[in-house]
Amino acid sequence: MSEAKYKRVLLKLSGEALAGEDKTGINIKVVGQICDKIREVVNLGVEVAIVVGGGNFWRGRRNGEQMEKTTADYMGMLATAMNALALQDAIEARGLYTRVQTAIEMREIAEPFIKRKAIKHLTRGRVVIFACGTGNPFFTTDTGAALRAAEIEADAILLGKAIDGVYSADPKVDKDAIKYDEITYTEVLQKDLKVMDSTATALCKDNNIPLVVFGIANPDNIVKAVKGEKVGTIVR
Repeated sequence: MSEAKYKRVLLKLSGEALAGEDKTGINIKVVGQICDKIREVVNLGVEVAIVVGGGNFWRGRRNGEQMEKTTADYMGMLATAMNALALQDAIEARGLYTRVQTAIEMREIAEPFIKRKAIKHLTRGRVVIFACGTGNPFFTTDTGAALRAAEIEADAILLGKAIDGVYSADPKVDKDAIKYDEITYTEVLQKDLKVMDSTATALCKDNNIPLVVFGIANPDNIVKAVKGEKVGTIVR
């Protein structure tokens, strides 16, 4: 019998998580450590989908100047596609099957996102990596994660962040910030806690998708979250 609490999860990874201490680009060792834990989760019988950001390659800001928003957002979507291919390579090197699906058509390197295909891949044990966010400017990859989780009917979103949970304020700035073990989506929105952007938070709330927020610096937290162990913060 599986030790897992969830049958199907969506793992949201920031682009920065793939860069590790390098801050930019892809740190192969860090990606490998994350993918080792993804394999562990799959071996528990859990269906795994991934949404990846692109901040390790592009954030739309250079030297204090900001590029036109639509152009910057499309460039960010292309950055997520590079990260998706890196994850695909590392996961397949560990003996698993994968599919990359993109919200912008890239026929030579990935499938377009199709809900039924994605679910079919998941039920066959393949890890599905979603790139290019929602395919639209003005929406973050957090919103892309919430949207894809709702579409594939995920049991939970696992959100790996630089900090180890949800706090009442930025713990790097406010030493008196309080960490929550559990909090509601309504409280997150009312207190403007910036766990995900407000659009993503509302989408999770409306579709009743639990969110587990944890520190990705320790990739073991991915497995712990899937098993339902106490890690980070649960948002319901």
